[in-house]
Amino acid sequence: MRILVAAGGTGGGVYPALAVVEALGRHAEVLWVGTEGGMEASLVRRIGIAYQAIPAAGVHGVGVRQLPGNVKRLVKGVLRARQVIRAFRPDVLFFTGGYVGIPVALSGRRLPKVVFVPDIEPALALRLIARMAEVITVTTEASREFYKGDKRIVVSGYPTRESLQEITREQACINMNLDCEKPVLLVFGGSRGARSINQALWKCLPIMLAKTQVVHITGELDWPRVEEVRKELAQSLSRDYHVFPYLHEEMASALAAADLVVSRAGAAVLGEYPLFGLPAVLVPYPHAWRYQEMNAAFLEEKGAAVRIVDERLAQDLMGTVEGLLEDREQLRSMGAAARSMAVPHAAQSIAAEITHLVEAKGGAHG
Repeated sequence: MRILVAAGGTGGGVYPALAVVEALGRHAEVLWVGTEGGMEASLVRRIGIAYQAIPAAGVHGVGVRQLPGNVKRLVKGVLRARQVIRAFRPDVLFFTGGYVGIPVALSGRRLPKVVFVPDIEPALALRLIARMAEVITVTTEASREFYKGDKRIVVSGYPTRESLQEITREQACINMNLDCEKPVLLVFGGSRGARSINQALWKCLPIMLAKTQVVHITGELDWPRVEEVRKELAQSLSRDYHVFPYLHEEMASALAAADLVVSRAGAAVLGEYPLFGLPAVLVPYPHAWRYQEMNAAFLEEKGAAVRIVDERLAQDLMGTVEGLLEDREQLRSMGAAARSMAVPHAAQSIAAEITHLVEAKGGAHG
């Protein structure tokens, strides 16, 4: 079976696609189509998946000056996607988000399509692509309201990578060089980082380190400042500050070791935190549409997270984290609420939908 994956942009769409590709296994020949200069290229090539970049850009909500150039890139993307599809001859197209999906869907309009919607609310690109798809898989029942009465909807859960298999906290602490007897706070803002989260943490870091160990994933943008931050810490505190620009395979250990996580509210929070039963303090990214707000609200309503608005982060972070770490009963309750939402076999479910669709459409090439 030949599957063409179209996914680009943030990890919220990239990582679920990687998880489904893993679940499909050796029986699938995979070609990944992403954006030119996209962060997904290094992630995909890192695990040996063939990768093709095509031009892509959004046309909704962009400025008048930017619109003509974006339209031109979109047209180029359609032409390039058509060439890629003709050369690869896929049996099915799989989409998880990003503007790159639009030219691929238009070029492959006669091919079977499966869509996975990572966030509670589908982004505009996936809304458009879903109109052409045979199967639309979603993370939670809450997403059904955006597809009222649509019989193509399958609630699959959020697919997580095999590398995120749960391990014991003790082993995770050993892997991360942490003390199992002390609480652990995990702080990160995504693959490129979140400057407001980094700055809010650094502002109260000495006080925080007097109470907890901190695993801090800064992202690449703020990594150059880390050495300066370290120099300002007393040696007795510095040993409990474990800082990284990014984590790959080690992310499972970071999640398993943590008692609490502070992060943005991208789609991954709907799958990865429940998988580890991890309570969360979520800070939705303020300069985007409401996707992260809805993800955070969903987890908060379930009792698995609390929210801080980005504008209040510097003032509220320390008090919120301190209050939660001191209230072990609330942490246990939040962790149990998170774990109740876990769907460990979501990737296998979506892989099965893809396989069934290919079989229903007449089987795979070869």
